[in-house]
Amino acid sequence: MNATAGTIEATPDAGNVSTLLVEPPDARALYVFGHGAGAGMKNTFMNTMAAALADAGIATYRYQFPYAERGQRFPDPRPVLLQTVRAAVAAARQARPDLPCYAGGKSMGGRMTSLAAAEDALDGVHGIVFFGFPLHPAGKPSTERGDHLHEVTVPMLFLQGTRDALAELPLLEPIVTALGERATLHKIEGADHGFRVARATGRKEADVREELSRVVAQWMRDRT
Repeated sequence: MNATAGTIEATPDAGNVSTLLVEPPDARALYVFGHGAGAGMKNTFMNTMAAALADAGIATYRYQFPYAERGQRFPDPRPVLLQTVRAAVAAARQARPDLPCYAGGKSMGGRMTSLAAAEDALDGVHGIVFFGFPLHPAGKPSTERGDHLHEVTVPMLFLQGTRDALAELPLLEPIVTALGERATLHKIEGADHGFRVARATGRKEADVREELSRVVAQWMRDRT
């Protein structure tokens, strides 16, 4: 497995941000992998998930949002986040033009990807994968954050824990159903928003990561 660090210009005003391309020798697809709001691209989930995806034959292109690159806690304004997504997709496709490209991310990274795609299709992206779509704040159930999904024209895969406090399934499931054949929902039993499972389930986090990567790899194969 080869890992290549680099930088891209997020926006002219925000400047450069870090990137990390992880390539297994048998890569069959490329996933542009945005991080969540609370941590950067090298947090534990991103590291372990990128490794699991590599084991499943998927290369990953991770990138920082500008606020995370600066070490700040609060995300940048939405236009900056969306432009960063577009810059990362363009750079990833340039790095591995031979691989079919998918995009998305953990929580906020996935939602910013779909918001960008809803505004204007992401060039060359075959589908969007959400690791925990953040439908609403914890304890404040609502569906407005999912309204834009109807404007996304590529296939979408929603990977959701059944204990995800940021996406109550009775609210998310009708949204996915209404999207028709464009959307697939895969539920991880007993997992929270970070895909952690209670010890009582008997499952280990490595088991969950293997399930996630297996489902993603099969979904990409079916659409490539």
